Amino acid sequence: MSDHRHNQASARTCLPGKAAPLGASPGEQGVNFSLFSRHATAVELVFFNHVDDLAPSQTWLLEPPLHRTYHYWHICVPEVKPGQLYAWRVQGAHDPAQGHRFDKDKFLLDPYARAIAVPDGYDRKAFCQPGPVAQPCMKSVVVDSGAYDWEGDARPMRPFARTVIYEMHVGGFTSHPASGLPERLRGTYAGLVEKLPYLSELGITAIELLPVMQFDEQDAPNGLRNYWGYSPVTFFAPHMAYAAANDPLQALDEFRNMVKACHKAGIEVILDVVFNHTSEGNESGPTYCFRGIDNSVYYILEADPARYANYSGTGNTLNANHPVVRRMIIDSLHYWVREMHIDGFRFDLASILARDEKGRPLENPPVLWDIESDPELAGVKLIAEAWDAAGLYQVGSFIGDSWKEWNGRFRDDVRAFFRGDSGRLSAMASRLLGSPDIYGHEEREPEQSINFVTCHDGFTLNDLVSYNEKHNEDNGEQNRDGSNDNLSWNCGAEGPSDDPDIEQLRSRQIKNFLAVNLLALGTPMLLMGDEVRRTQLGNNNAYCHNNHRSWFNWEQVDQQAGLLRFVQLLVRARLQREASMRAEGASLNEMLRDATLQWHGVRLGQPDWSQDSHSIAVTIHSLSGALAMHLMINAWKEDLRFELPNNGGQQQAWRRWLDTALDPPNDILPWQQTLPWPELTYPVKSHSLAILVASLG
Repeated sequence: MSDHRHNQASARTCLPGKAAPLGASPGEQGVNFSLFSRHATAVELVFFNHVDDLAPSQTWLLEPPLHRTYHYWHICVPEVKPGQLYAWRVQGAHDPAQGHRFDKDKFLLDPYARAIAVPDGYDRKAFCQPGPVAQPCMKSVVVDSGAYDWEGDARPMRPFARTVIYEMHVGGFTSHPASGLPERLRGTYAGLVEKLPYLSELGITAIELLPVMQFDEQDAPNGLRNYWGYSPVTFFAPHMAYAAANDPLQALDEFRNMVKACHKAGIEVILDVVFNHTSEGNESGPTYCFRGIDNSVYYILEADPARYANYSGTGNTLNANHPVVRRMIIDSLHYWVREMHIDGFRFDLASILARDEKGRPLENPPVLWDIESDPELAGVKLIAEAWDAAGLYQVGSFIGDSWKEWNGRFRDDVRAFFRGDSGRLSAMASRLLGSPDIYGHEEREPEQSINFVTCHDGFTLNDLVSYNEKHNEDNGEQNRDGSNDNLSWNCGAEGPSDDPDIEQLRSRQIKNFLAVNLLALGTPMLLMGDEVRRTQLGNNNAYCHNNHRSWFNWEQVDQQAGLLRFVQLLVRARLQREASMRAEGASLNEMLRDATLQWHGVRLGQPDWSQDSHSIAVTIHSLSGALAMHLMINAWKEDLRFELPNNGGQQQAWRRWLDTALDPPNDILPWQQTLPWPELTYPVKSHSLAILVASLG
């Protein structure tokens, strides 16, 4: 099998090794290597001296039964040090019609590799055809995961009831030259650490990182780069390109330094994980890991096994409910929690994990129940994107007792209501109250709903109010990619505008979205840069732009200081409010039953729930009875004046806290500096909202 017999060492000079654990595991006798492949007929372990090497320096042919137990191929090699580069070669049938795509000439990554080295000359296209490759391959790296000083680090374990999530991209957060960081730190884990004071001042309590497991940056068409990272190579190794040092072992330490620093700042780290597909793509894609190890095990195949099921929309679908793949997913989660101190996970296209080996939805998906019931994951934040790219939509019906869900209906209903669409008022009211129409039947906590208006996928908040249409021409697909249904409104001009009336309207709309998102029942999530009006110039699918279009522009921190202050005070009020507005452990239904809610229109006690209504008001009393909040929303094109409630015939001591129609700093006031409002009515400008508060204690 080997083309490098002159380098081949006798496997009998090594120890037989053992099946567990999988991957490369340092021990007293050496490093144990173990790989699962049911259909392989022969397996080689190879070592490399340098990341750019085309040929291995040593090769071991594993010989059954000495080096095979059941379907596990294993060997223990003495005197191997951390940093050793290695790969597998696996021989078997190349018979796509039967689901097998073995290629004896390909060097394959270890699915359990804790670090990946990427050569400068790596070329994805070179691995898309069977046979030898004249380009250097990615290589697995031996790691001693225990060789790191966590200095007593502990996960904050913040409850969802006191969580505000900030979805961000590690690279994009600090890549902009205006970040003020040295060039070597821009776009890195270390760069993020330097900017933690900004996040602390913003007030968020958790960062949700777009994928940071090693991904293939070349997995993009038209010569572009994969920026977002939804193209995983393996599920254990941190992405090397986010490290300041060009060293896989240093990358591990930099990642852990970032997590440790976040925890010291009281900020949790949530990873966006992609267990639904891999970067090997469809039948035309490259072979560098799972496809060449055991294709029919790792992927869901069509009735014609030569073709891949594509429930992810990216070419293939991981066979997540196969026992071996299930174990890999659980092992990956354990690793990130145990060895990397991660606080939670957001599962991309999580509904794919509810499909069986033929793609059919399962009532009780084993892998999801494995995750749900795993004692080591108890207390770890679990968030599902409860849909997939093939029409399976499970918002409000995702399995389990602990999963939180991205609430796509919150996004859509809030966008549509503030755009001025008819027939959205009732849905808007439900979204404010934790979406009981979606989640009430489960008798769960209000935070089951992850509320968001924008996320990485789609318009930024600035672009949501600046563009009626997507502008993805620079993606090279004739503007065909990305969603056509954005529920956006440009407020009177497409793109940037110098018209002060349009700019004022956009400012009101942005603050409307932020206020509702941060104050509605549920768990709020903000998108990186929305607090300073980050723009992608109308691109709603910027997955392939690692440039100024996607980066956080630090110049806007000063330019949009008023909006940034608005968000900071909103977040602070949100976290203070939670202590008084809810009972610990209460379900959403219990809260709504116990809460004192009074709905109004422009007239007290007369809400207009008709299809043509665009305004609503609600008075909410805290469960302690010490605080009242009166919210008035006017999504109509004309100004409205709302009557204010009184207390037993006496006018309550209402104080103005927030009004999105006012300019900074009057648009929001510190909680303790609210201003008295002595009148019996309050004027709410078109396309704006206002909140009055009263102390009743």
